[in-house]
Amino acid sequence: MTQFDICFEDIVDFQNLYQAYLNARKNKRYRGETLKYSAHVEEELINLQNELIWGTYKVGPYRQKEIREPKPRIIMALQFRDRVCQWALYQKLNPLFDKQFICDSYGCRVGKGTIAARKRLQYWLRKVQRSNKQYYILKLDISKYFYRIDHEILYNILKKKIKDTRILELLKKVIDCEDTPFGVPSGTMPENLPKDEWIYHKGMPIGNLTSQMFANIYLNELDQYCKHKLKLHYYIRYMDDIIILWDDKKELHAIKDNIERFLNEKLRLELNKKTAIRPSYLPIEFVGAKISYSKIKLRKSTVRRMRRRIKHIMKAYQNGEMSFYEVNNVMQSYFGLLIHCDSDNLRRRILDGFILFCNNSKST
Repeated sequence: MTQFDICFEDIVDFQNLYQAYLNARKNKRYRGETLKYSAHVEEELINLQNELIWGTYKVGPYRQKEIREPKPRIIMALQFRDRVCQWALYQKLNPLFDKQFICDSYGCRVGKGTIAARKRLQYWLRKVQRSNKQYYILKLDISKYFYRIDHEILYNILKKKIKDTRILELLKKVIDCEDTPFGVPSGTMPENLPKDEWIYHKGMPIGNLTSQMFANIYLNELDQYCKHKLKLHYYIRYMDDIIILWDDKKELHAIKDNIERFLNEKLRLELNKKTAIRPSYLPIEFVGAKISYSKIKLRKSTVRRMRRRIKHIMKAYQNGEMSFYEVNNVMQSYFGLLIHCDSDNLRRRILDGFILFCNNSKST
């Protein structure tokens, strides 16, 4: 198997670290810890470089936060210096791994994303709709994916491609945090689990830049199995959401069993109860939308969250807590989302109900 031509010096090169600093501060440059780091950036980067070279670097403590939208999740955030280190790794490693990924993997990749994934799936649905065969959709959802990634398996996958032992040692420090467990036992909900019951040597912290990269690398093993061993043409993945189209329902059940066996035995993962098979002419939920061969519509839950958020910013503007510039940015982002869906009626209803009152001079 071909290994990557990359060495540890590429990671710790000062120019790479400085670019990592610039990327880490994007959209965060006026936060307290960013300003503090930036005030002595050259000294901070040299210190980080020396720690990495001498092998004394340790990942700092995580800050944890629970969010409820769009679903309950535990977000973990690192100190700024650790984010710089992760960017230094990501800048050099992700482009190399990305070239190994299949075309129809869309999660956290440049030029891909949710909009491209929706359009690709709809293109396939339209194609099979014109066929004289009845196609079926297999929707696979991996149970608590980020919390169940096995560190030993991930490390062995990385070793297949990376030969520099110092890069591997640094990656191991990022993957296996000595102070913070990231994994949860099978069948448990992370938001309800006491901290002393979390598991070491499993899981990726949601919120880490490298977690996105590791998550794609891990499931690329499944992608390669499905494309090259099972010979699946209509196969699309966005992180842990997978859609497969096939023209024989019985064979699709066998495909599902093979995939489940591969996940259990090779990656130590499980499918959850959302996994289902249904006719391709019925709408299917994928990456936040309901997709059929004729339409792409936002999920009802997504629309409800949007309406709640719009009500909130209208009230915030009225109370002087948001400027018109900030309100406009939020609304333009929503309209940018809607333009890629069949949502003329929804857009009209939002505009009809969107009225700004200004009770405070700060809102102007």
